[in-house]
Amino acid sequence: MTKKQKHLIAVDLDGTLLKDNKTISSRNKNTLLQAMNDGHIVVIATGRPHRASINYYHELGLKTPMVNFNGALVHHPLDASWKTLHTTMPIKTAHKIIDASYELQVKNILAEVQDEVYMDVFNEEILEVFQDNEERYIIGDIKSKLSEDPTSVLIHPREDHIKELRSHLDDYHAEIIEHRKWGAPWNIIEIIRKGMNKAVGLQNIAKHYDIPKDRIIAFGDEDNDLEMIDYAGVGVSMGNAIDSLVSISKHQTVSNEDDGISIFLEEYLQLSKNVIQS
Repeated sequence: MTKKQKHLIAVDLDGTLLKDNKTISSRNKNTLLQAMNDGHIVVIATGRPHRASINYYHELGLKTPMVNFNGALVHHPLDASWKTLHTTMPIKTAHKIIDASYELQVKNILAEVQDEVYMDVFNEEILEVFQDNEERYIIGDIKSKLSEDPTSVLIHPREDHIKELRSHLDDYHAEIIEHRKWGAPWNIIEIIRKGMNKAVGLQNIAKHYDIPKDRIIAFGDEDNDLEMIDYAGVGVSMGNAIDSLVSISKHQTVSNEDDGISIFLEEYLQLSKNVIQS
């Protein structure tokens, strides 16, 4: 197999493509642009909702589908004819999870129905993370205000309750939901319907472009990337990745702060380095 064949490149955002200050470095941006110029396909696969990732999509000049909510939403921001896959969790399950979260006195609870957002307690820092504004949010008494099946539920637990919350989710809801933890500093637990993960989304996109598994390159750093990294023929863990991800990844690169994506792609795909700016 030649590296000049078309590859599908899937990039997680936080802790992977993004630096710790939530920006894309010039080197990573130019490397991905060069990969696209060479005929490769670049997609974003993130736990973030559409509204908190679309700016990065446009910054990279993408014209491809995107995986949001860890696979619960797979859609094409620029092509309404592309078949959107939107998988929600039952409202009854969401309400039970909200009740358990109240009992644990978590810091905050959010629920999202695609881009409609419910927030139990107003938190300006969360608005900053999502690069959003208060007007988008329905704030307060989330259980009574959430009346339809959500795409995801986000729990912001106190540090000493993370294990207890995740154990509760496993004990009482494992047949219905999946839960994944965001990276530091937030440690938010994201909950979506059972069977949804980034690999499911990536599989649909690969089928659309007729890209075989051995030509799928995926980058990640956290436990919401496990299935995607395991599924990809070229699964790459970042230098800052959790141990469980490193153990299943076929390749490793350096951290998100050190342009790990660029360093791997430049060598693996033999990109035309003379047009890549550092």
